[in-house]
Amino acid sequence: MPTSGSGSPELKPALVALARHLGARRRAMLATWQRSVESDPELSSSSSLSRAQFNDHIPQLLDAFERRLQAEDPVEKELAFEAEKNSAAEHGLHRWQQGYHQRETIREWGHLQYCVLNELEDYAAQHPELQSEVMPTARRALVRLCGEGVCESAASYERLQRAEAASRVRELTGALQKLQQLERQRAEMWREAAHDLRGSVGVISNASTVLAAGFADDPRRASVSQILQRSVESLGALLTDMIDLARLEAGEERRRVAPFDAAVMLREYCESVRPLATERRLFLETEGPYALPVEGDAAKVQRIAQNLILNALGATRRGGVRVIWGDRDVRGAERWMLCVQDTGPGLQLQSVAAPMEQALRDATEKAHESDPGTAAPTLSSESAPRASADTAGEGIGLSIIKRLCELLDASLELETAAGAGTTFRVIFPRVYLRDSTA
Repeated sequence: MPTSGSGSPELKPALVALARHLGARRRAMLATWQRSVESDPELSSSSSLSRAQFNDHIPQLLDAFERRLQAEDPVEKELAFEAEKNSAAEHGLHRWQQGYHQRETIREWGHLQYCVLNELEDYAAQHPELQSEVMPTARRALVRLCGEGVCESAASYERLQRAEAASRVRELTGALQKLQQLERQRAEMWREAAHDLRGSVGVISNASTVLAAGFADDPRRASVSQILQRSVESLGALLTDMIDLARLEAGEERRRVAPFDAAVMLREYCESVRPLATERRLFLETEGPYALPVEGDAAKVQRIAQNLILNALGATRRGGVRVIWGDRDVRGAERWMLCVQDTGPGLQLQSVAAPMEQALRDATEKAHESDPGTAAPTLSSESAPRASADTAGEGIGLSIIKRLCELLDASLELETAAGAGTTFRVIFPRVYLRDSTA
């Protein structure tokens, strides 16, 4: 008597009969599967689907499974297996389109496997005469069916997720490019407007100078003329700042890194503005090593120092300003520090523009996170609070500092409080590994 192996004559008719039984029980199995899914508290997406939408490609997949059980040769089996994979992939695609999460789809596959397995067990109980290899063969085919189904569904989800992510990246990239273009156009418009206004201010300045010369014998008119001249000069400086800020925001500025001595540059600049401090009866102290060789854009570092020091002198009515420089070891990175302190009334964040206010709040948080052992203490305030009109142009100067710090990979820290002055610290890289010289 022949054995009942996978190729035995007795096994094939038994598998064919099993496949036909499964085909006859198809509708009942699908209904059981749907009820099982609907009773799962972790699955909810199926509740909005019709029966046809819920079944999706599973009937075609079961067709391929039954053809595989009945296959006469390896070629037929492989064709049935490919049909199973294709139906499983299509099922994963449709579940994605129906709004399923991947976990929900995989749990549904588990319910389907249980339903088909129960049908196999019922069939075996009803046919005790079956050869011993029939049910193990069917179970192996079922395990492979559901295993490949899960893999193909997951692969479909992965492909679709990647495609969706790539699409979002393209959309975000396009939106970012448009936003950057609008920012550059806005900055260019500001620059052109400020440039035109500065030309008009030059004309007004020349006219006010002529008028002042004609009022030499009239003290009252001469005083008014001097006020006009100072206002024109202040407006000219403000427009220059606006042009500089517009260039930075438009990305027209590039850093040009070269070795320089930060101590020499800062000491010379402080000496150049010392007469202004003396005129206002303020002290201007400097503290730091005699030499501090670093790499960087010396002109832009000086612009940062200039804005900080002039803002500090403008904010201070009594006392003065202290400028400190030196090495700063930040988490093992070799950097250096510029610190500008004043005895002014403290910086009121709400007195500057909203974007600058947020930047200064970030700078304050950085100061709180920094190593207290390396920070110079804030000086006590010796000045009365300023009127809001006195700080009108300060926001632009601080915005320029912020943009320059970003350009130089420097971090900005701020400490200020009621009854204390203001301390700004800028932490610069001491060496730039790679840089553009354009």
